[in-house]
Amino acid sequence: MSEALPFGARSTADEVLEGVDLKGRTFLLTGCNAGLGAETLRALTSHGGHVIGLARSLEQAREACARVGGSTTPVACDLGNVASVLAAVETVRALGRPLDAIIANAGVMAPPKLELRYGVEQQFFVNHLAHFLLVNRLVDRVPDRTGRIVVLSSSAGVNQAPREGIQFDNLDGHRGYKPVAFYGQSKLANALFARELSRRLADRGICVNSLHPGAVRTSLTRSLGFPFTLIIPVARLFMKSVEAGAATQTLLAASPRVDGLTGKYWADCQEARGHKLLDDAAFAQRLWTVSEDLLRPLVSAPG
Repeated sequence: MSEALPFGARSTADEVLEGVDLKGRTFLLTGCNAGLGAETLRALTSHGGHVIGLARSLEQAREACARVGGSTTPVACDLGNVASVLAAVETVRALGRPLDAIIANAGVMAPPKLELRYGVEQQFFVNHLAHFLLVNRLVDRVPDRTGRIVVLSSSAGVNQAPREGIQFDNLDGHRGYKPVAFYGQSKLANALFARELSRRLADRGICVNSLHPGAVRTSLTRSLGFPFTLIIPVARLFMKSVEAGAATQTLLAASPRVDGLTGKYWADCQEARGHKLLDDAAFAQRLWTVSEDLLRPLVSAPG
């Protein structure tokens, strides 16, 4: 690991950007309208950055961008809809801006009942596959040597994923859907994607990292069913604020303190130990190939 940074679990997004001028830099952020995304949007714009804010609907994106009052471009991007993701890609490309950083922040967490998107379990599709598609379609807009890609993972990807990591033969959840385990699987996929993308972009000098934001007081836990509904009100007393939860992804997207650091898993604004499978290059490459295979018929379908 590199030298420890002067930040920790309680550092805020504003603190990691103290003294940093982001004028002239453009950031693409998914899930800009709530929770960590909304705070990341505020922090980046308040330090002079231009943020292309993606949300499920254009109305949500516009409202989020209007709230911060900085330099923004709202874009609709429903990560559960391939056509919407591809339309967002075209909208962003038409802006003609280099993307100094892409922050894959949005996600869904542990819906109590199995839901599918294009025959794939919803969390794996929205959290991993949709971001895989979005990032790969826009990575040529990320500048060589200075560009960054930040992928929001979770400690659930370390502690809650299935024993085998990714259940490649059960991506539709037909064999025993467990909400938290499938959430963990999708978050492990996020971290594996970042690790493999870092390897693939090494020649371009683009830094790619994943992170666990910490247990944060956001609305993401609202989908959790019993018995979590009994635990969450008490647990929230010990959770991070949204300002602290957004710090690590803001640090990785915009701080000069992490220049040149890539292929790492982070937590509490420091490099951390992720899932053991992050060291398995063949496993990460397998996930990449499976992701391409799942998306290929969807992006090539007429209409």
